Amino acid sequence: MNTLSAALRKEIKLDAPWGLIEKFAHQHREKPEDANRGAEMIAETLRAHGIPVTMHAPELFLSLPGSASVEAAGVRYAAKPPAFCASVPEGIEGDLIYVPEASGGTPLDRNPTAASGDVAGKIAVIEGFALPNFVSGLEASGAAGVIAVNPGELIHWGTVSTIWGTPEPADLARLPRIPSAAVNQEDGQKLIALAKSGGRATIRTELETGWFKQNLPVVEIPGAENPEEFVLLHGHYDSWREGVGDNGTGNACMLEVARVLWENRDKLKRSVRLAWWAGHSTGRYGGSAWFADTFAIDLAENCVAHMNCDSPGCRWATDYSNISCMSEAEGLVQKVVAEVTGQQASRKRPQRNSDYTFNNIGISACFMASSMMTEEARAEKGYYVVGGCGGNIAWHTEADTIEIADRDVLAKDIALYLEAVTTVANADVLPMDWRATAAEFAATIAEYQDAAGDRFDLSPAAEAADGLSTSLSKLYAAIDVGTIDWAAANTVLKGLARILVPVNYTRGPRFTHDPALNVPPLPAIANAAALDDVPGDKMGFVTTQLLRGRNRVVAALHEATRLVDSAL
Repeated sequence: MNTLSAALRKEIKLDAPWGLIEKFAHQHREKPEDANRGAEMIAETLRAHGIPVTMHAPELFLSLPGSASVEAAGVRYAAKPPAFCASVPEGIEGDLIYVPEASGGTPLDRNPTAASGDVAGKIAVIEGFALPNFVSGLEASGAAGVIAVNPGELIHWGTVSTIWGTPEPADLARLPRIPSAAVNQEDGQKLIALAKSGGRATIRTELETGWFKQNLPVVEIPGAENPEEFVLLHGHYDSWREGVGDNGTGNACMLEVARVLWENRDKLKRSVRLAWWAGHSTGRYGGSAWFADTFAIDLAENCVAHMNCDSPGCRWATDYSNISCMSEAEGLVQKVVAEVTGQQASRKRPQRNSDYTFNNIGISACFMASSMMTEEARAEKGYYVVGGCGGNIAWHTEADTIEIADRDVLAKDIALYLEAVTTVANADVLPMDWRATAAEFAATIAEYQDAAGDRFDLSPAAEAADGLSTSLSKLYAAIDVGTIDWAAANTVLKGLARILVPVNYTRGPRFTHDPALNVPPLPAIANAAALDDVPGDKMGFVTTQLLRGRNRVVAALHEATRLVDSAL
């Protein structure tokens, strides 16, 4: 047991965090002016506890959904337009086509694929949420519009842009150019039936897209021994309407972590930085992307890990068995979950969402959500899978109100995040086990090689992964027996993140932002697993890409190995 962490957890109180939740229960944080007021509420509460706050005010590129409707066969159906879809208040009319392969009830579970049917010029009807991984594929196939049939009675807000943060000039071509509308299950089934019978519909959407000044509060809690290095704890404060469970509870959780750590800052070795993001939904992670761009060099040189805090403290969310984290952080996550909750956590690969904005810089990460409803609890209540609110289907709807928050669950989540942050901030040697990452790489390469067969050779990558694994075994053995200086070891461990996180989670160059689409492990060579689907006349093009991708992977693994060996 970490004695300091255990003592700090005893200092947790719910007065300040629950008070913020109660305020947020009456404060919309969707439109820029309302969101800014939410940021001020956070800052006011922090300052009331003597905690200094830096309030940044960046100009962010946002898309603000207004009204939407779908009209078909003389019936007008209620709808919501996702952020960044085309604003077409006059409406577009077209033939309906049901596209089952573009459907899916689980948020962000796959990337866009071309539709098998001829969607060109038609309005595609899909089942699930209005999300970029579905909608962008349909737009690329020529669809004139998209209707997303949500799984339940409520209609969920969403975002359909694949652009992460503020676009660069070259990104502007990827802004959605077709309207999208989400409808509920009952109405959607009628539209699906109409699509199957050859019906038509009209979609109308109204949105305001442009530049808006947004507040972004940041707290710096200085470490006493190594203040330049820091752990970054972050979560978005903007929401759809009141957004109590997504993410008012997360804001409250971070608030109490900040309060406890500020009062005990003399006991911290490294600093802790807490940031509350704007533009999460309406800016497609615009706030965190601005922060990553503006403070990129500081992050690259000094951030030892980042942790996302989204939708903790929600009712019925008692399960901590499945936590997003990078491989090197799995041991850390399992340790803190067991310490705080008594449960055994398993790792799931972080998807490309939830303000995981720092992959291209190369920063190890853990957590997106923490507590979730169990599968049994969801089944008992007839709930479908959603992306937040601890599994409550109030996620991204008007129903995400004070009833979604739970004091006991919030207290446990505060303790969990406090334990995780303190563990990293006060570790003599950073608790990132890169042997687990090397093992993940070896398994991924073996899987891809098995799929590729004799059509492409990944053995140079496999040999490079084995070499890294051997060097890492020596490094951690030296750390265990104390024959390597802690500072030297930490320099290597932090440097490994800068090399290995990008090669495992990004396709683009450093200090850019990959699209908001899922990334497979070792993406540069992931096409090796899909060669069965490549026509013969295209095989040479794909294997050329794989050769270049293999070079990227091998070079990164060799660089990482040299870094490790330099400390031995």
